[in-house]
Amino acid sequence: MISHALGARLGMASLLAWLAVAATAFAKDAAPSRQALDDAWWTGPILASGASTLPKGRALIEPYLYDAKPYGVIDGKGKRRPAPDADTYGSQTYLLYGVTDTFTAGLIPRFGYRRAGGRSSSGVQLGDLTVQGQYRLTQYKPGGRTPTVSLMLQETLPTGRHDRLDTRPNDGFGSGAYATTVGLNSQTYFWTPNGRILRTRLNLAYTRSGHADVEGASVYGTPTGFAGRARPGDSFNVDLAFEYSMTRRWVAAIDLAYQRDAATTVSGVDAAGAAYERRSPVGQALILAPAVEYNFSPVLGVIAGARIIPAGRNTTASVTPVIAVNYVL
Repeated sequence: MISHALGARLGMASLLAWLAVAATAFAKDAAPSRQALDDAWWTGPILASGASTLPKGRALIEPYLYDAKPYGVIDGKGKRRPAPDADTYGSQTYLLYGVTDTFTAGLIPRFGYRRAGGRSSSGVQLGDLTVQGQYRLTQYKPGGRTPTVSLMLQETLPTGRHDRLDTRPNDGFGSGAYATTVGLNSQTYFWTPNGRILRTRLNLAYTRSGHADVEGASVYGTPTGFAGRARPGDSFNVDLAFEYSMTRRWVAAIDLAYQRDAATTVSGVDAAGAAYERRSPVGQALILAPAVEYNFSPVLGVIAGARIIPAGRNTTASVTPVIAVNYVL
């Protein structure tokens, strides 16, 4: 079995090796010329959202498709044990519109289907819906040092099913709680020694959730006959992402992220009327997301890669293949 520390070291080693390969890929023997910004086309990395806003009247459609595959779970003693055969297929689509040149608003609907625990979801399930607004504070200018910085605000609405899952536990794709996320997104550009562009993003986000009324079996692990409420723990995420412009169309991308989830508390009574209390442990995870982009034009591109959680504290290790299409109208 791989220990948490060894898993983290392997993850970091793979990251450094990947960056070394990307930094030398497509380098030319001749003296390099500085790549122009309009010669680089981008789709964006898998995890880090862009700091720029859409021009007024323009729209963006970006559907993500993924398959979450847990390869190990952590028991109460912090030991890894084999995970059962399982897949969680899902989609998350960004539907954004430029209200003004400095303000973009939109929706992020989610859908999912799970195959696990001996009984699959009864069909494709609706997840929670997020409403997003992003206001640009500063704009990067060629030759300048000021990055593009935007303030992001999201409100996630509990549209997905989260309780009364007694006969179909794998139908649960919601939280049952409203959640507010405040984030700060930044983006800037660097030129590597061979003249190619390295686009960099640094995003910070904090999410605070309300409580969810819970009845019966739920996504919070409550038993049949339970009645009470759950309070998801607050979450903090920091994501440092790099995109290396190998050619005008081809881009190598990677996210290096850290996420901390505070304890989730559940309280109520079980079917016999006895008090039921449960508190999950704090979860922490290092997340890696290497990917490759191909851009058909400045407004249309596709990205394929994987989100990898090699180790974490009270976090299920997983490998999640991801593919997305980015289209600006």
